[in-house]
Amino acid sequence: MRMVTGVGLVPYHERSVDGWRIEIIPLEPEQSSYLRREASQCHRSFSLSLKRGNLLDFLTLFFQRSLGYKQQLHRTWNIVESFAASFCALNFIGGVRSAMFLGLWAGGPAAIWQVMNYIAQLIPTILVRSSYLITIFFMMITAAVLAEICSALPLSGSIYIWAAESAGPKYARFFGFIVAWWSCTAWMTFTAGNCQTTANYIVSQLAVWEIDFPGGITNDNVKWRAFIWVISEALLLLAVAINYLPPRLYSMIFRFSIGLMMLDFFLCVIWLPIGVSNTYGFRSAKDVFTMTYNGTGAPAGWNWILSFLFTAGTMTGFDASGHIAEETKNARVVAGKGILSSALATGVLGFVTAILFLFCTPDLDTLFALQAPQPFVLLYALALGKKGSIFMTIIAVLGLIINTSIAIVAASRLVFAVARDGVLPMSKWIGQVDEAGQPKHAVTVIYIFGAVLLCTILPSQVAFTSLVSAGGVPTIAAYGLIALLRFTMTPDNFKSSHFYLGRFRKFFYLVAILFNALIVAVMLSPFFFPVTAENFNFACVIFGSITLFGILSWYFTPSEKWLRREHVLKALRAADEPTSGPSEHLD
Repeated sequence: MRMVTGVGLVPYHERSVDGWRIEIIPLEPEQSSYLRREASQCHRSFSLSLKRGNLLDFLTLFFQRSLGYKQQLHRTWNIVESFAASFCALNFIGGVRSAMFLGLWAGGPAAIWQVMNYIAQLIPTILVRSSYLITIFFMMITAAVLAEICSALPLSGSIYIWAAESAGPKYARFFGFIVAWWSCTAWMTFTAGNCQTTANYIVSQLAVWEIDFPGGITNDNVKWRAFIWVISEALLLLAVAINYLPPRLYSMIFRFSIGLMMLDFFLCVIWLPIGVSNTYGFRSAKDVFTMTYNGTGAPAGWNWILSFLFTAGTMTGFDASGHIAEETKNARVVAGKGILSSALATGVLGFVTAILFLFCTPDLDTLFALQAPQPFVLLYALALGKKGSIFMTIIAVLGLIINTSIAIVAASRLVFAVARDGVLPMSKWIGQVDEAGQPKHAVTVIYIFGAVLLCTILPSQVAFTSLVSAGGVPTIAAYGLIALLRFTMTPDNFKSSHFYLGRFRKFFYLVAILFNALIVAVMLSPFFFPVTAENFNFACVIFGSITLFGILSWYFTPSEKWLRREHVLKALRAADEPTSGPSEHLD
């Protein structure tokens, strides 16, 4: 009788050229019939030539099939696109410019550099005292936790799948629904909020050139709000239009965005200090590293902690690399690398940018007196002149438009993944892909949602600001929840991950839980004290409502409709099978 054999890939500890050896494994009759059945299905769905890493793509696709998903999206992106998906969505320099004033209000320059001076006095040991450096350290641990599970579950719209599988079979659907609501809300509101941020750069040129606007440049003026709304809607349309480019052309957008951000960074490093030295002069090192400021009215300790709203906010969103995993070659390795490398690059470059801006800003009284929707435009005008501010504004606006477009990439993959599972209204239409393997209908849904959300600017700027300001909370909460579920429910699963944390995993999970819990508390906290109806932080109300919607969806959606128990069990088994090893040499 003829023996049927299978081909197994196992790590080659004697270090062959590619780090692999081929092992012929005898199969039982039922295993061979299963393999023939799966192979015939794979053949009908896609064809692969086993060269230059395609063998690993085959393993990834076979893995996805074992989870019950058919490969629909294109698979043409590599490590550059995976890195850029998170790095450009985070936009370190745009994030620092937009949120730095929050850090200055909450503790002043020293709050960005130091972490609670009174704690440092209690601990005489030499410690890292920068809130930005501390944020980098803990966010890298969080990124490692996400990279671990991303490698084990490289699926589009990954984060709610990660949460579901981390919870184990019993609670998978419950936490999957909640995180799906959290993540979709976060990424979709970020898209709309980023469009208004971009519009603020443009309209701030009116203040630079002292051009009067009917009724004044104030959010109390309905004409001004309408002006902002029109520009924001146009910017959203442009960012969405870029997403309709074919994948290979969009790959150029990823690369262009990286180059543009670095150009912006080097102009700030070289040109801005020259301008500052020729005009109002640098801040002293004493001011930068020791000056405190309490613009929030909060107790001294909490005022300092509120500076994490700035530092953590600029490092939220590196899960984007996971959302495009199905479109990435060798995703079980590359997507995790994208998460880790983008988090590290964003943290380091953001820290350098923050210190640079602290030296280059005028005194705080002058800085807070700058009357413009985006004060940095006026700062550029003070240091570089009016024409110089125009050039820097153009660079910033282009960067933010592409930043928004890349955020739409992540958001649309989330919506596509949820629609693919049949939960959304019109799921069949939303879950369709075009001939190039792109979820264009999901992109259209993002546009409709963002356009409607921007309309809330017209009746009240406060309403819109409250909606988008709550966008960061669900993402951080999801990071912490995944770590919590890994720590309590599935600490010994996902050993197939290329980034398996090994014996240190529980320490990583615990650290990620505590730090992200602190950041969620900061984001839900009032920013100004005493709390009044005017300065109340509605993020807690919005976050609670989103969570409630997730729970209601879980309760009313039949178990056979979404995240079925057998589906969850199949995914857990597949994620624990040792199907990969050292593989970077094969791509």
